[in-house]
Amino acid sequence: MPRARTRNQALVAILQELGWPQEQLAARIRRVAAELGARELTTVTRSHVSQWVLGSRPSASTARIVIEALSRGLGRTVTLREIGFSSAEDDTPAGPDWTSDTTSLLAELGENDLDRRRRNLLATSAYSLAGLALPLDTWWDEAPVRTARKASTTSATVTPADVEGVREVADFFSRRDQMRGGTDGRAALVAYLRTDMAACLKRRPVSDAVRRDLHSAAGELVYLAGWTAFDSREHRLAQHWFTLAVRLAAEADDAPLAGHVLRAMAHQAADLGHGPAAVDLAAASLERGRYTRATPREKALLGVVHARALASDGQRRAAVAALRRAENDLDQADSAAQDEPRRVFFFQQASLAHETARTLHTLGDLNGAVQQFTRSTRLRRKQTFRRTHSVTLGYLGAAQVQQGALDAAIATWTEALDSMDGVHSGRARETVVQMRRALSPFRQRGHAPAAELDDRARTVLGRIG
Repeated sequence: MPRARTRNQALVAILQELGWPQEQLAARIRRVAAELGARELTTVTRSHVSQWVLGSRPSASTARIVIEALSRGLGRTVTLREIGFSSAEDDTPAGPDWTSDTTSLLAELGENDLDRRRRNLLATSAYSLAGLALPLDTWWDEAPVRTARKASTTSATVTPADVEGVREVADFFSRRDQMRGGTDGRAALVAYLRTDMAACLKRRPVSDAVRRDLHSAAGELVYLAGWTAFDSREHRLAQHWFTLAVRLAAEADDAPLAGHVLRAMAHQAADLGHGPAAVDLAAASLERGRYTRATPREKALLGVVHARALASDGQRRAAVAALRRAENDLDQADSAAQDEPRRVFFFQQASLAHETARTLHTLGDLNGAVQQFTRSTRLRRKQTFRRTHSVTLGYLGAAQVQQGALDAAIATWTEALDSMDGVHSGRARETVVQMRRALSPFRQRGHAPAAELDDRARTVLGRIG
């Protein structure tokens, strides 16, 4: 006879702590699965959860998504053992590796990103709250010292001209990302990192200043690999790249660059609905000289993402104050010539308006959000920043529908689809998916313009990646 299963009281206790019925856990699992593209789990129902409560165990990949869904609900890391899915001692989700050799990690991550099978494993593993853990203050102090003492493995040298070459590559891919989206050209960027960049980091810098500059340039390029993965909605992969970029920034003792990367991680966390984690990361982006040593334009960028994070965590007054500070910082940048890092070339008044609109929308100020989204679309250089422009229009149309202004939304979304010609972006794709969901009730009621736009949106989905 088959062995009788034992009721999973640990899972029951977690559900009781959350106050979730079984169907709510199923819904949260479906949400995480959809985020990861794990289509086989988008049909999880209450009956699956019921079977787990009765003692059955899901597959390893399903279990990882279950603990991520529960971790997000509780705002802390949940382990397999804690929910009765494992008795192993090593089931705690691993945080980032802050001790391994950076150059080796770069080559390994680049190889995994380019290998289809390994990349699929990374892309379908859950974005992890445990993966957001930052090192202690002592690590930040020691990182540049350890790197300076590291012996070169080759007699070849690195000169300022080599560093400038890396920055030129970063400029090219950054501008391409703004115009075409993160999916376009990612493989070429990652291949450069895995080969040329990894080899360059093994060479001997001609001075300590060149060493720091090289690690900063490499950090910006690695950050860009993370950002393009984020834009492609490969969130776990983006986490790995962002963590590596933070390491390189620390090794260069480049506090503003570290703040820039932590800001991106906060942006990602806010987009995925992790308010407390977003606040922690955004706060970290302002600490240890990351804000005070930054130029006014970068200060504004750090500040407006901090505002978004605070809003996502329900901290209204603090969010509004952070928005005002970001506005003041950008005003200073726009009123005086600044020797600014190239990585912030995109952050203009249009970008500030976009992020302000998202913050206001999160705070429930729909009218203010529509005004700021509209301002953003009017100020932006549309061809240079085609991807972001199309995404802003997507958000604007969604807000207009919420206002009950369907005709205005249809006009806005038509312009958004026009702007997506040549764009390959997961975030742009998501705005089209949301557009179709919002149009669905109107299309079903026979609203012809909504049906026509939905048909066109379906076609666009087939080509934007």
